[in-house]
Amino acid sequence: MNKIALTGIKPTGTPHIGNYLGMIKPALGLVETYRAFYFIADYHALTTVKDRNRLNQLVYEIAATWLALGLDPDRVVFYRQSDIPEIFELAWILSCFTPKGLLNRAHAYKAVTDANKQAGKNPDSDVNGGLYNYPVLMAADILLFGSHVVPVGLDQKQHVEIARDIAAAINHNNGRTLLEPEPLIREDVMTIPGVDGRKMSKNYDNTIPIFADPGVIKKRVMRIVTDSRRPEDPNDPERCNVFAIYRHFASKSDVERTREKYIKGGLAYSEIKKELLEILQKTFCQANKKYNTLVSDYDRIDRILNRGAEKARSFGIPVLQKVRRNIGIQHTR
Repeated sequence: MNKIALTGIKPTGTPHIGNYLGMIKPALGLVETYRAFYFIADYHALTTVKDRNRLNQLVYEIAATWLALGLDPDRVVFYRQSDIPEIFELAWILSCFTPKGLLNRAHAYKAVTDANKQAGKNPDSDVNGGLYNYPVLMAADILLFGSHVVPVGLDQKQHVEIARDIAAAINHNNGRTLLEPEPLIREDVMTIPGVDGRKMSKNYDNTIPIFADPGVIKKRVMRIVTDSRRPEDPNDPERCNVFAIYRHFASKSDVERTREKYIKGGLAYSEIKKELLEILQKTFCQANKKYNTLVSDYDRIDRILNRGAEKARSFGIPVLQKVRRNIGIQHTR
């Protein structure tokens, strides 16, 4: 059996093309090499999303997005985190083997406390227990299924390292109990510019959504920031925000043709923006239709996620039973 690769998907907003290129597309490719697990991390989202109706809607939007973009639930294990009670029991066990100092050094917690200090506030102002214990829950997500690798960017590597440290602590005290996972670092994770030139991010409101009204997408593409060069002037395509997106969706021959136009001069930004818009519409046309069909079909999505949960639990229950037995909670006879 192939090694297990586990990918968590946090439902905190409508996916955009930066998400697609940086995470979704490479994550879907894991199925060719690994036994791929994908889960919607709805309990993780509780640290920031407090509106129950919004959270519920985001879960279905994220599920519909991945299914529309090519995730095949018959080839992978696709489930909702909250449908796996074993994750949360394991999280408590792991927390009892996790030094507080390890959580103090977690990047997300430190980022908030550092910002509070700079603002002259109490370091723990507005920090909830979920944010502080986030790495332990993530470790449970990873360790319950005997995950061999966890694909992450460099900024998320620490979460896998913490999971390894916790697993090692349990193994040291109780013998070989949990598999110690490795990060699968995506060094080629792409930083896609948003319409304002900064990294595409919902936080900056500079995204190009994957699934939105065509008029909205057109406005976003046409708003992409460019310089003031005239069309007839030679230009460096590597410094152009439009080309930085275009190159990931156009064919190789079209990319080279357009690159030459930049270098020699004669390419108007309105022309390349129009071409980019047409390519995006073509790329996501079928996925858009599938998404619109799926996103309101809660029953269908629930059936898919419930089947995935059953498969996931068939992997997780034996691991939890082994943990319980090795730490002395479940007595052997």
